[in-house]
Amino acid sequence: MREISLHDTRTGTVRPLEPREGEPVGIYVCGPTVYGRIHVGNARPFVVFSLLKRFLVHEGHPVLFVTNITDVNDKIYAAALEAERPSAELAEEMISFYVADTDRLGLGRPDFEPLASEAIDGMIGLIGRLIEGGHAYEVDGDVYFRVRSYPQYGALSHRDVDEMDQGEGLEGAERKRDPLDFALWKAHKPGEDTSWDSPWGPGRPGWHIECSAMAEAILGVGFDVHGGGSDLIFPHHENEAAQTGAARGRPLARLWVHNGMVRLQEAKMAKSVGNIFLLHEALDAYGRDALIMYFCSGHYRQPIEFDEGRLEQARASVRRMRDAARGLVAGASPDWSAALKASFFGALAEDFNTPAALAAVFDWIREANRAEPGTVGSADLAEMLDVLALGNLLSEEQAEASPRVRDLVAAREAAREAREWSEADRLRDEIRSLGWEVRDSAGGPELLPQP
Repeated sequence: MREISLHDTRTGTVRPLEPREGEPVGIYVCGPTVYGRIHVGNARPFVVFSLLKRFLVHEGHPVLFVTNITDVNDKIYAAALEAERPSAELAEEMISFYVADTDRLGLGRPDFEPLASEAIDGMIGLIGRLIEGGHAYEVDGDVYFRVRSYPQYGALSHRDVDEMDQGEGLEGAERKRDPLDFALWKAHKPGEDTSWDSPWGPGRPGWHIECSAMAEAILGVGFDVHGGGSDLIFPHHENEAAQTGAARGRPLARLWVHNGMVRLQEAKMAKSVGNIFLLHEALDAYGRDALIMYFCSGHYRQPIEFDEGRLEQARASVRRMRDAARGLVAGASPDWSAALKASFFGALAEDFNTPAALAAVFDWIREANRAEPGTVGSADLAEMLDVLALGNLLSEEQAEASPRVRDLVAAREAAREAREWSEADRLRDEIRSLGWEVRDSAGGPELLPQP
């Protein structure tokens, strides 16, 4: 079995993945806070870790992939109050949108998608354990984690404790024993329409304790990979690591793996900044295959720009793969294919390097294009693309254009014959809006589904 390694944020090194004896590879990834529809930046961890799971399964590892949904959070209360709606109703609607939008990526669902609202008892139990151990304290119904009680605090984010800011502003400042302490449980406040009973009175959990409790409940303590965006390293993941380490005496996860941010207009794509491109809008504009190709074109640890040029380049790459598929035959690949396939899987094994893996794919296509037509088998290329969830590009079964699209193609041909170029361009754009590309060739117009 091939050795697989991933970059661990805590140690700052690429470390081997060493699954627990007799256990599936446990992966926990922080999912969305459902106060609005997700954007392309939110989708990146979903894509990265879904593809990582596909690779691990290909390599013979059973995987248990968990992505939580945060449906109890200050942002949800604020959005619901502004919309004059019950917070639970807003969250439920946004969960439905989240599932529908990510389903369109064609990557399947995580094995578990726990809701914070359904895991409150586990959070209360974990908070109680921290209080008993002297790592937390209660004040007027709020409970705070004593950061300085945990000597390893800061090891994940590599920050000096005295220079940290939890980002909680003035909330609870007068009740904290130390400004660095953070909330584990928040007492019910006027204007909040949901709360849960606890030993400290009615209220709700803080954000950080939610993920510690949900991850532990499904994967246990010491699971293999904790993932998420690099913007979560501090304070969210640092606080998760501290809570579980203090309560259980063992690390929450073996490897902490973080993807880089999606950037739009040279800033992190975020709802708070306002520079967002919603996922469903991107899928409508560019198509599922082009988006997957776009995500794979950048190394998961690096930031990636979201702009027209990169998306068009991704579309062109998808077209190139589709074109290559038309010249392949079913069955085994030629001898030269083995080395390129080895390069592909070797790149994924070494810190999940999808750009290097794609380079091997395009080297394979280049060799196939040089070969005698009809002599190259598709098996190796199909195996590689399937791991990247792009195996559909080799399918012989293409979607059939509707009569409306075919009528538009005929009308465009008539406009071209009449040298009515502006009308031909307008019809081409209308065809494209319906999900099809029309290409002009010596044999007449060729109709292809949009990537």
